[in-house]
Amino acid sequence: MVAGEASGDQLAAHLIAALKARRPELEFFGIGGPKMTAQGFEALFPIESLGVRGYAEALRHYRRISGLRRTLAKRLLDERPALFIGVDASDFNLDLERQLKDAGIPAIHYVSPSIWAWRGWRMRRIARSVSHLLAMFPFEPSLYEKAGIPVTYVGHPLADIIPLEPDKDGARTELRLPAAARVIAMLPGSRRSELQYMADLFVQTARRLLQDLPDAHFVFPTVSRETRELLEAALRRHRANALPLTLLFGHSHEALAAADLALVASGTATLEAALFKTPMVIAYRQSPISWALMRHMSYVSHIGLPNILAGEAFVPEFVQDKATPGALANALLDLVHDPQAQRAQVAKFRQIHATLRQDTAKKAAAAVLQVLDGART
Repeated sequence: MVAGEASGDQLAAHLIAALKARRPELEFFGIGGPKMTAQGFEALFPIESLGVRGYAEALRHYRRISGLRRTLAKRLLDERPALFIGVDASDFNLDLERQLKDAGIPAIHYVSPSIWAWRGWRMRRIARSVSHLLAMFPFEPSLYEKAGIPVTYVGHPLADIIPLEPDKDGARTELRLPAAARVIAMLPGSRRSELQYMADLFVQTARRLLQDLPDAHFVFPTVSRETRELLEAALRRHRANALPLTLLFGHSHEALAAADLALVASGTATLEAALFKTPMVIAYRQSPISWALMRHMSYVSHIGLPNILAGEAFVPEFVQDKATPGALANALLDLVHDPQAQRAQVAKFRQIHATLRQDTAKKAAAAVLQVLDGART
């Protein structure tokens, strides 16, 4: 198995647990994070090895990542595992999956690459690379079936994990947040490359908000020592150490459950905020080169998963040059002063949650075992 970031680590860990519940003799190894390791996974390389985002960042690390893929491919081709599962990280995994599939090792890809967001050439690459695909969104299977790619819709495990009615008071108590405060969760990303573009933006936005919301209390979850250091550096740069805030290591789910509002970087965190029924504003910045390439190649009009799933921009989005501290602060203030807009977001979030709640780990494990048993016969 190979997972490339924190969300993939969580997805893979739940799948490992579900597979071991049915086949305790199975062993897992490859590239993964602490949640996978806690399930008995053997990490040959740490998950941080693949922690880059965007074209420009990937180009800078191309030689290192290509070398890592060659090393891993050689080991897998020598040892010939019964099955390979790539968890997201499609830029890394699809090439690796193609090599393994060509060598007769079944390759499953868990989390559909965003073919609905990119030009059709990607579908051909996927068809060549994977033996079976596990899709998490209900509109994806028909796209793969038309291309002749075996696919199973499994729903999203976060919809199973996150309760339909989150315990806001319990989360606030657990995080020791002020009872009377207006809690605002700030999630600027989980990778170094994201924090480099988002940390200052989110800190400046918090400072602006405090001018109009003196009762605000900000919660910043971080996923690693490195990302925490980047955020702390941004706080120092903007003399924001006096902000009323709680800086967390992990606990992003508790932060979203406790929050009245959230400012979230585009990605899986936007779906997590939706599942916690937390009204939000979405923001994203990346390198100018990556942004120019993405604008040229992408054809969806939304970047946030809630908006993509709903087919409409009901959550405000601010991307690249439009993502300024003033614009983000104003959008959050608009939400504060418009309870009807908050209720409208929450109503859509409930619909999304119901659609994605599919007992995902169990369905994914069944699909994986079907491929595994078919390869052995």
